[in-house]
Amino acid sequence: MSTTPRTRPHDDARLPRTEGVPDDGGAAADGTPPLTVGLLIDDSLDRPDGVQQYVLTLGAWLAARGHTVHYLTASSERTDLENLHVVGRTVNVRFNGNRLGTPRPVPRAEARELVERLGLDVLHVQMPYSPFLAGRVIAAVTQQDGHRAAVVGTFHIYPQSRLVSAGTRVLGVLERRRLARFDAVLAVSEAAQEFAHDAFGLDPRVVGNPVDTARFVPAPDRPLVPHRPEGAVPHVAFLGRLVDRKGPRELVDALVRLHAGVPGLPWRATIAGRGPLLDELRTATERGGIGDRVTFPGFLAEEDKAAFLQDADVVALPSTGGESFGISVVEALAASRGVVLAGDNPGYRTVMRGLEDQLVDPRDTAIFAGTLATWLADLDDDVTREQTVARQRSAAARFDVDVIGARVEETYRAALTAVVR
Repeated sequence: MSTTPRTRPHDDARLPRTEGVPDDGGAAADGTPPLTVGLLIDDSLDRPDGVQQYVLTLGAWLAARGHTVHYLTASSERTDLENLHVVGRTVNVRFNGNRLGTPRPVPRAEARELVERLGLDVLHVQMPYSPFLAGRVIAAVTQQDGHRAAVVGTFHIYPQSRLVSAGTRVLGVLERRRLARFDAVLAVSEAAQEFAHDAFGLDPRVVGNPVDTARFVPAPDRPLVPHRPEGAVPHVAFLGRLVDRKGPRELVDALVRLHAGVPGLPWRATIAGRGPLLDELRTATERGGIGDRVTFPGFLAEEDKAAFLQDADVVALPSTGGESFGISVVEALAASRGVVLAGDNPGYRTVMRGLEDQLVDPRDTAIFAGTLATWLADLDDDVTREQTVARQRSAAARFDVDVIGARVEETYRAALTAVVR
């Protein structure tokens, strides 16, 4: 099959917010010249994973600022993006606990043709990357005569296993010469920054992941915390993939311990999402005597996530590790009108800075169950709840796309200045 890049048409499918697009397509909102940016991801753009969310959210924000955004990806069936260039084909593999597609080699001549045709000011590469797609596009950009695009990278991962760590370190050695061609590198968290340094010898600036928090924050006319009708049963909510590292098994274990240890405490739980652990989790709730308290609604549509999170008294996201950031945690912090409890892992610590008392060790079942009991028993303390929700909203605001997008754009312009020099 040919690997000639192809462009997908655009339709009106829902994208992250794009308010403020300049009517004349001219200068950016602050009067600076608009840029032509290529957001490059080696994997498919169709997966709902963190790197894809980063690319889509940032791309929509940049377009809203008046910049021209091109999406360069190894595969996609999307029709909702302008300037989508699908390059080559992918082979599906598992990496760091996620399913992803690794690209087959792209001919160097086609990489050069793509770069020349797009006329990029900035090539923004999602890292780690494959030498066979991103590596060849980077080479084409840096070998341009005359005008050369700035090359910016964002490092996204924190290893879940020694195998992933070792493999990424080998890649760093192989790509050492090409890594020297980057004009700036960012990281989504301190954990990703540390691993980028160890594996690739880089010293990236921590910027964070852009999240469209406006989609999750409750309407301003709603009270900070909801009125609790007499007799209302407290609600514990989980939202995520039902896989080992997201911690649904540990949550069920804690709920079983909570039921046994505090039998008179009323609560109900919803574990939303799909994945290979579903049947095991259902069986565990039945065996633990909580089958009548826990529901499994399956996949939750994107447009329903905010209401689901806002309805919960406790949002539990007890990931056990392998997280480089925590987009789902930021969304919960922005949306929740209750408390958000998050797994104490390196990636989530970046998001939960200032909320360390809400981090839990999911594998310590007794402590996890005790933490749930404490928060569920304190629901009548409106002052504490309001203070907690206010702190959470402030924490989420640090990663709003307007904040992170501005930092990324600032990095683009600084990198361009360096290239010109």
